[in-house]
Amino acid sequence: MNKVTVYTTTQCPYCVMLKNFLSEQDIPFQEVNVETNPDMMQKLVNTTGQMGVPQTEVNGQWIVGFDPNNIKKALKN
Repeated sequence: MNKVTVYTTTQCPYCVMLKNFLSEQDIPFQEVNVETNPDMMQKLVNTTGQMGVPQTEVNGQWIVGFDPNNIKKALKN
């Protein structure tokens, strides 16, 4: 079973696109809104070195931005 976690903010249009993509592909995911959870934002920066969202963790692999192709690849691994 794949574990997918999407880190988002409330106003991010790419976050919405990513969540819609995952839903349309029937890929279950957990969403973490870093606006409401500043500790998780710090975890992202410490882990990936990136402040932007969306960031997606697929089975321990990080994908930054709206990148459906790399998400599909990560799900196959």
